[in-house]
Amino acid sequence: MINNSEAKYLDLRETQIAIKSLKDYFQRDLASTLNLARVSAPLFVRPETGLNDNLSGEKAVNFNIRKYDINVEIVQSLAKWKRNALKKYNFGMYEGIYADMNAIRAEESLDNIHSSYVDQWDWEKIIGVSDRNDDYLHLVVKEIFSVFKRSEEYINQTYPYILSKKLPEKIFFVSSQELEDAYPDLSPKEREHEITKDKKAVFIQGIGKKLKSGKPHDLRSPDYDDWDLNGDIIFWDSVLNDSIELSSMGIRVDEDSIVSQCKICGNEDRLALPYHRDIIEKNLPYTIGGGIGQSRICMYFLEKKHIGEVQVGVWDELTRQQAKKDGIILL
Repeated sequence: MINNSEAKYLDLRETQIAIKSLKDYFQRDLASTLNLARVSAPLFVRPETGLNDNLSGEKAVNFNIRKYDINVEIVQSLAKWKRNALKKYNFGMYEGIYADMNAIRAEESLDNIHSSYVDQWDWEKIIGVSDRNDDYLHLVVKEIFSVFKRSEEYINQTYPYILSKKLPEKIFFVSSQELEDAYPDLSPKEREHEITKDKKAVFIQGIGKKLKSGKPHDLRSPDYDDWDLNGDIIFWDSVLNDSIELSSMGIRVDEDSIVSQCKICGNEDRLALPYHRDIIEKNLPYTIGGGIGQSRICMYFLEKKHIGEVQVGVWDELTRQQAKKDGIILL
């Protein structure tokens, strides 16, 4: 803990200590609140299993285990793997798991909140078929928001010179269609900016499906989230003077929505993969789950301007020069 209440920032050493402290607190509270057990997770999977996240069409980093001629892909998220794991590990109703997920996004566009390295908590929880509705989704979002609130209180007590309060008392719920209706002349990112600047903490629901404009709010893979029952948790970051997405989550596809969404995207070929067949044949539990960005949480609560201040990465020379100009020390 830093004793000097007059300090205005965390130096490199203090930042490292604060990152560990914040991550430890957040994951303990998340696990307790959602009834999650920590499990080990894969760094890579075989592509033929269908377990990797296809994101919005980005190609996964892959390599060959030469001695055995096995082709594998670095995971892009654990969205599908977790559902399999819940069954394999014999978890029961309203029990869940979480894991540290580390991914490489080779096609990512780098900026102050995006890097080629992704670190997040991936979590998943078994629910009943009757829980596949807005009310249950909103309940879980509120539970996760309560973890954010307590984490804010913890950090502010530990580092009292950090802004005392950034989050509102409640998170605001809005559908992607309501957002388009309210700001028809703005892009999706601009809509997020406006609503989050006003409400400070927002859950935007229904991401992936086409809106009245004929375009989705954002792209989502068709085979893990139900596009009607998913969304993003977005906060207003006063340091960045911009909105920042800290979590993408949702109730997962069932035997009907996985087929309809894959057809919409022209991905019917995926339906023959083992993971997809298990969902269609009801061999896997109904679940809710998501990912929560570890480095972005640290950025937000520790009031950093660049993700490179809270994770070690590789940056182009222009980014490094600009960071130096702005007084930002990249790890």
